[in-house]
Amino acid sequence: MSSPDTVSKTFTVATLLCLVCSIVVSTAAVVLKPIQKENQLLDRNTNILSAAGLMQEGKSVEEIFAQLETKIVDLDSGEFAENIDQELYDQRKAAKDPNTSQRLAADIDIASIKRRADYATVYLKRDPQGNLQTIILPIHGYGLWSTLYGFLALEADANTVVGLGFYEHAETPGLGGEVDNPKWKALWPGKRLYDENFEPNFRVLKGRVDPNKPGAEYQIDGLAGATLTSRGVDNLIRFWSGDHGFGPFLKQIRAQES
Repeated sequence: MSSPDTVSKTFTVATLLCLVCSIVVSTAAVVLKPIQKENQLLDRNTNILSAAGLMQEGKSVEEIFAQLETKIVDLDSGEFAENIDQELYDQRKAAKDPNTSQRLAADIDIASIKRRADYATVYLKRDPQGNLQTIILPIHGYGLWSTLYGFLALEADANTVVGLGFYEHAETPGLGGEVDNPKWKALWPGKRLYDENFEPNFRVLKGRVDPNKPGAEYQIDGLAGATLTSRGVDNLIRFWSGDHGFGPFLKQIRAQES
C-alpha cells in the first residue's frame, strides 16, 4: 500500500504537470491565433478567386485579391450597406443571431439554411476603366450530409455564370463530394441563372443535359449517384438567385449596367 507521502507527491507532480501543459497549450493558442486567422483569410480569398477564374500564375493571392472591391449588401433591398464595417462583418456568425438575421419560412427555405443573415459580403471585379466585369457571391445550402459553403461568380450581366466552387462540405467522397470535381465545375461557365424575363430558371438535372434541346443553357448535369446532393445544389442556387437571396441585388446591378 502506498504511503500518504507517496500519494501526496504523485498528486503534486500530476498537478504541476497539468499546469505546465495548460500553460504551454494556452501560450501556443495565443501565439498561433494570428497565423491561423491569416491562413483562414488566405484560404477564403483563394476560393473566391478560384470560383471567378481569376487566379494567375506568377501572382500572389494577395496581389490579385487586392484588385477586387468588397461590398456589404442589404439582401432585402439589394442596395449596398455603407454603414456596415466590411472588415468586421461575419455573415455566418450574423446568420445565427436573431438580431442580424431572419428565420425563413419552410416554403421559402428551399436551401434548408433555417436563418438568413440580413447582409451579405460580395466581391466585384472591375476593369481599369471602372467597368464591372465579375460579381462573386457567397452561397450555401444543405446537401445530403452537410451544408455546402461556396462562391458563385457571374458576369457583369448578373446572369451568366463564370464559375462555381465549394470550399466547405462533408458530402460523400466519390458521390456528393464530386461537387469538387474540376470536370463538373468546368460545365458551369456560360450557364445562365435567369430566363429572358429575369425569372430564376436554373436547374441541376437528374442525369445529363441534352445540349440540343431548348433550355440547355439553364441546366447542368446532376452528380452521378448523388441525387440528394445534386438536389441540394439546385435548391441553393435557386434560393440565392431568388427574391430572398441575391435577386434584389442582381436586379440593381442589371439596372446600373444597362
